[in-house]
Amino acid sequence: MLVQTILKSKSSSNVVTVSSSATVSEAAKLLSEMKIGTVVVSEDGETATGILSERDIVRELANSGSGCLSQCVSDYMTTELVTCTSQASVENVLTQMTEGRFRHMPVVEDGKLVGIVTLGDAVKAQLKELAMEKNALEGMIMGH
Repeated sequence: MLVQTILKSKSSSNVVTVSSSATVSEAAKLLSEMKIGTVVVSEDGETATGILSERDIVRELANSGSGCLSQCVSDYMTTELVTCTSQASVENVLTQMTEGRFRHMPVVEDGKLVGIVTLGDAVKAQLKELAMEKNALEGMIMGH
């Protein structure tokens, strides 16, 4: 299964972005309001320059206290993005997420942000594919 299948099944292809100059507090509020775990950092809403997760914020709160909330997103975002294209296999995405210990992967085509895939999206897609294969095999065994 390909990432494009996941993107097509999502209710919205919009990726929530925030500017690198936004405060961590603003990013945290956006995460809470949108009920999401990660925000992509982009100056134009099309080019991903970083990513900031709830984990990043919590880790910094533990390290330096609430003062980090007034700092810029650029101070804490991950800049070495791991991205994929819509033609990437879900299995490959799952492997990269597991090995890299992250749960969100921006989908980029020709340098433009076209979506985001979560670990949950990828697991759900794999389970759906396994269920279809199981049903097909059972049908073959039963002679249907």
